[in-house]
Amino acid sequence: MKAVVMTAAGAPEVLQLQDVAKPELRSPTDVLVRLKAAGVNPIDTKVRQRGTFYPDLSPAILGCDGAGIVEATGSKAERFHVGDEVYFCNGGLGGPRGNYAEYAVVEQHCLALKPQTLSFEEAAAAPLVLITAWEALYDRARIQAGQTVLVHAGAGGVGHVAVQLAKLQGTRVLTTISDAQKANFVKQLGADLPILYKERDFVEAAIEATNGEGVDVAFDTVGKDTFYKSCKAVKVYGDIVTLLQPSDDGNLKTARQRNLRIGLELMLTPMLMDLKDERAEQAKILQQCARLIDRGQLKIQLTRTYPLAEAAAAHAAIEAGSTTGKIALLIG
Repeated sequence: MKAVVMTAAGAPEVLQLQDVAKPELRSPTDVLVRLKAAGVNPIDTKVRQRGTFYPDLSPAILGCDGAGIVEATGSKAERFHVGDEVYFCNGGLGGPRGNYAEYAVVEQHCLALKPQTLSFEEAAAAPLVLITAWEALYDRARIQAGQTVLVHAGAGGVGHVAVQLAKLQGTRVLTTISDAQKANFVKQLGADLPILYKERDFVEAAIEATNGEGVDVAFDTVGKDTFYKSCKAVKVYGDIVTLLQPSDDGNLKTARQRNLRIGLELMLTPMLMDLKDERAEQAKILQQCARLIDRGQLKIQLTRTYPLAEAAAAHAAIEAGSTTGKIALLIG
């Protein structure tokens, strides 16, 4: 099959289209998926820059997110059938099990039926951000109706999903964005107050919007100084959830004084630690999101697509920064 192989750690140019062996079913619960599209995420660019989690495995095919059509199933893979359209988050952290390829083998407990109203490329752009935003807001912060939630980078991949999931839960949503065009975009998603962080301090805006108390929950998708600064925007006994590891040079004095509950979200943990039950739960999240999408209650913003052979250009676009929505690779 054709696949984009990471030939070494480095710049986007290390991603090269090559012929590699087509994957085979090895477990009775394996499913062979003929991929139609693969999502491109910031984690892909970081793995490419730093090296994979499994440097001894080759070839290294990136891409955690995929969508395609079931082509074959193992003898005990009874949940899916040939011809089913599926989407999933699996592999892409090192070794041959990535989705920048024409085929992927996935255990059935990691799969979900693709939303019927989405194209394959839209569906491929969805899994990682859906699971991340769902776990951060619903499982870590446990947001409730009537609360006020601050979502950072609300026009981004995770952010634009988080804005919508927060609104579905009945919260008031404040979100940081960089320009007026993105402000209009997040308003269309339901955001109550876009904050142009280049023009106004987001802490001051959040405090003012909550009559001096601070937001109930802050969701940090940016990291570094944004995480520590966000602690000042959260009310006493509030929650802050971050996708990034807080930097060592920060100060948690404000968080401690305010008795904040700090949540760390890494949706890749079940994959990295091979936790089957937790991976099955993530697939259930995708199933629930598929229903919301097909009802018109949740949208995936696919901003740009590239042919599989141009994966390097897709990586360069993400690294250029300030992307609205998601990017996907078209396969076949």
